[in-house]
Amino acid sequence: MDLLTEVCAVLAFSAMQNNDKIGVIFFNDKIEKYIPPKKGKSHILRIIRELIDFKPENRQTNIDQALRFLTNVIRKRCTAFVLSDFYGKGYEDTLKIANKKHDIVALRLSDPREISMPDVGLVRFKDAETGEAIWVDTSDRSVRKAYEIHYKKHEDFVKSALSKAGVDQAILHTDRSYIQPLSNLFKRRGTR
Repeated sequence: MDLLTEVCAVLAFSAMQNNDKIGVIFFNDKIEKYIPPKKGKSHILRIIRELIDFKPENRQTNIDQALRFLTNVIRKRCTAFVLSDFYGKGYEDTLKIANKKHDIVALRLSDPREISMPDVGLVRFKDAETGEAIWVDTSDRSVRKAYEIHYKKHEDFVKSALSKAGVDQAILHTDRSYIQPLSNLFKRRGTR
């Protein structure tokens, strides 16, 4: 959650420098909190304080619902950054609709542990969204391969969904600096 808070703070201060309004929607499988867009340093500091103190009620994610909320609540065209790992499905059509009304930018959070599973024997895994726990034998090569295939399918799905919706994206890895991916994103967007 620290990466998410830090990136949001950077975006907020950048918006403040451009004299733009900034708001935030905290969501999981429901809208937990909405702070309408405003200008000003005190507003930015309120958002950052809320980000730091925020404790989600649930762990599941419903991107579709958050995009619907954004589309219904924000009337004027805006640039909206969606920070998520984009796990889940069912948001593809809503993403297209939201990006037609607004300028949606996906900032995908990625943990290297999601990409491949190390061979460390029997490990208890807990699903971050459902809380379900299972034991996995990571020494089994077929289990590690299935894990990698699952990740690849997820990657392909997300890339396809974002591309079809015309949404710009940057991948922010939890184990490295987000400066270069954000910088590259803004350079690409600036050349249009």
